[in-house]
Amino acid sequence: MADGETAPSEAVAEVVSAVRDGIMQGRYAPGQRLPEADLVSLYQASRGTVRTALAQLENEGIVQRERNRGARVRPISLEEAVEITETRAVVEGLCAAKAAERATEEDRARLRELGDRMRAAVEGGDIPTYSRTNQLVHRAVREISAHQTAGLMLDRLRTQSVRYHFSVALLPGRPAVGLREHLDVIEAVCSGDPERAERTMRTHLLSVVGALRELATIQSRW
Repeated sequence: MADGETAPSEAVAEVVSAVRDGIMQGRYAPGQRLPEADLVSLYQASRGTVRTALAQLENEGIVQRERNRGARVRPISLEEAVEITETRAVVEGLCAAKAAERATEEDRARLRELGDRMRAAVEGGDIPTYSRTNQLVHRAVREISAHQTAGLMLDRLRTQSVRYHFSVALLPGRPAVGLREHLDVIEAVCSGDPERAERTMRTHLLSVVGALRELATIQSRW
């Protein structure tokens, strides 16, 4: 495809998703440059597709683009991470309520299996696996909810703040707290009670807000 042509939407979506996943999984760090040529080679996409994908990620607040300097992963402040998590509490609360209404037996088994994996990770002191499973629980609830508008919002919000949530997982005692809260969310969704599920998810994410504020206090002493 020539640079002046319109990039196919599916190809753009694939690159957007791949870059988001790279940020979520720690392959792209805050402030890291994202050279177009590297992305073209890595994702086997045209330059026009990559440029369109980076423009979309910029609109979502995930990437910054500077004239003659290219694109980079946008760093966010701890204060912004708090605001993002407060917003997630509302949106993911809605997803949890919808998931409670729609969950099948297969969905409930999937959630409980994730809970078992998270418990094993915490008991084994495996923080990276705990953190990844944490993300998988939230993604599963979102997917079960089948709420597309909320899902699109959460793709952006979670990608922006992921670095701080891994830092929160390193706070003393936080994995045990997070495990208990996630197991509560799982059981609330599996109960089929949408009000309970929404309340439990909101409580969990507001607890994360508290942990982020604790992190800010610790960092202010450095």
